[in-house]
Order: sequence, then structure tokens, then C-alpha cells
Amino acid sequence: MLNQRIGVLVAQLGTPDAPTAKALRPYLAQFLSDMRVIDYSPFIWQPLLRGLLLNVRPRRSARLYRRIWLEEGSPLLVYTQRQAEKLQALLGDAFRVVIGMTYGSPSIQSAIQTLEAEGVDRIVVLPMFPQFSSTTTASVYDAVYRAAAGRRCPLFHERKRFIPTLRFVPPFYDHDGYIEAMRAHLTRVVDAMPHEPDHYVITFHGIPNRYIKTGDPYRAQCERTAELLAQAMGWRDEDWTVCFQSRFGPEKWLEPYTDETIEHLPQRGVQRPLVFSPGFVTDCLETLDELGNEGRESFEAGGGHGEHYTLAACLNDNDDFVEVLGQIVLREAAGWVQLEEVAYPLTYAMVVNS
Repeated sequence: MLNQRIGVLVAQLGTPDAPTAKALRPYLAQFLSDMRVIDYSPFIWQPLLRGLLLNVRPRRSARLYRRIWLEEGSPLLVYTQRQAEKLQALLGDAFRVVIGMTYGSPSIQSAIQTLEAEGVDRIVVLPMFPQFSSTTTASVYDAVYRAAAGRRCPLFHERKRFIPTLRFVPPFYDHDGYIEAMRAHLTRVVDAMPHEPDHYVITFHGIPNRYIKTGDPYRAQCERTAELLAQAMGWRDEDWTVCFQSRFGPEKWLEPYTDETIEHLPQRGVQRPLVFSPGFVTDCLETLDELGNEGRESFEAGGGHGEHYTLAACLNDNDDFVEVLGQIVLREAAGWVQLEEVAYPLTYAMVVNS
């Protein structure tokens, strides 16, 4: 019997099960085999991946994960679970919120299976990426379609007799509530600091330049988010810098590069930078270690004092951000659920204008 509740799939990139080389190897194999992420010919890429990278990178990545691992587990999973729990409490019994990861566990396939086992036949998919990229958002689309259709591999046709109805939340890079949640969050961070920052570094995960040239809208959406955040914060042009992190391989990626930008800050007279990454709504390795630990090291290497370097946490499970997620889900579920069925008060105008 079908369930009248609306499924909400909170979709994240993924995380290993443990900070060990053994756990990192299958996770990285899955992640780096996704041709949305690395689109080289598999005849060239797979021998390099299997023969070299998967024998070296897991040990290094495990060391980095151990530096940020929480008692409860992976920060990405822990904070995503908190977001989902709060979102469930806000939306109430009219909805069923589950978590699914593109890579690792809990997988998107297991999330879809959970909803189907409970009889949920209408699902709102919420990719937790405010800015669209073929490397992240599109990978979620692929994984959801495969899971919903029951596709195992190209050699087998789909045998599933029922497929749930799917709605995908569009990128929310310029959503008023998202911008306001970041403004409020950063204001709290600044108010708690002993001295006001003298520069703001706004960093996004990078992708190869080639992807932008072939149609990926990611850079334009990142820059729009940064502009709106700067306006909301009242920053002057000279108060902030936008840059891109996490480059990998020999190709040119989006510039300026975050590590080089941070290292050169002292030369520009910056003594108290505040670093924030709007593209990550949940803290993870790329924020806690790459921006937190390695970012501080880069600042010190450029002549800065590490104690004056501040990394702002991601939005994580901030109540105002979860409220925004609730508004977005209700907007996408329009016609499927009546507002009076929702656990918390949202006016019609709040939903349709979100």
C-alpha cells in the first residue's frame, strides 16, 4: 500500500566509513571513477587510477581524515544527519526525510530503497549543493535516476515495475533565505571575534576550466553567490576576495587558487583574514582540514600569524538555514501537500517567494 507521505532525499557527495586507508580505497575508487568528476577516457584513466593513485592516495587521505574525524564519525555525515533530523522535525509527518550519498554510505540507492519499502511514491530530491556543477549536482541526478529505475549496468535493461515520481530542487545559489542565513551566520562569527577581520576570503571548490568552457554554469553561480553575500554583509570591493580550492591533476582549474591567495595575504597587508566557503553547506575534509589546517599553514608560510587566521564553520545545522531548506522543499512539493499538514508555520507567500 502506498504511503501518502512525501519523501525528501537529502543528497550529499559522500564520505568514507572510517579514516583508514582500507576504507578510503573503495570510496576513492567509486568517486574518482565517476566520469562526471573526471571525464578522461577510462582506457587511459582507469589503469592510472588502479595502478598508481589507489595505491598511494588512500594512505595520505586517511591521515587527513584522522585530523578532523569526530567521535560520532565523519563530520560530513554527522552534520548531514543533524540537518536531516531538524528538517524532519520542521516538516512533520507529511514528509519522510532520508539521507543519501553519491559515493560511500548511506548510498542514494539505499535511500531510495528505504522510501520505496515504506510505500513512498513521490520524492523531492534536495542536492546539498547551492551552485550547480556537472561534477556534483549532475552526479546526484545520475545516481537518483539509476536507483529509481533500478538500472544495474548498461548490459541489463531495467526490470523494475514501479518508479517513484521525482522532483529535483534547482540550484539555490541566489536564494534570498540562503544569502540571509549566511549573512546572519557570518555576523555571529565576526561578533564573537576579539578583532574584526581585515579581509574576507570567499572560497569555492574548484573544477577544471575546461568544464566551464564546455557549458558548466558553476563559476557564474559561485560569483553571483559571492556578490550577493558581499552586498548583504556591506563589504566594499577591497574587503573581500573570491577564489577556488582543491585543484587536482595537471589541468588548469578555476583561478585564483585558494592556497596561493591565502599565502599571499600577508604581502597585501592582511593580518586577520576570515575564510568562508559558501559552496559547502556542511563541514567536511575540504573545509575543516584543507581550509582550516592547511589554510592556516599557507597563511603562516606567507608571513602571517596563525592565531589571527579564522575559518568560519559551514552553515551546518543552523536553525535559520534548516528553515530555508524547509521553505525550498515545500516550494518543490507544491500540489503534493497542503500547508496545514506541515508541522511549522509557513505562509503561502514565504513558500512561493522562496
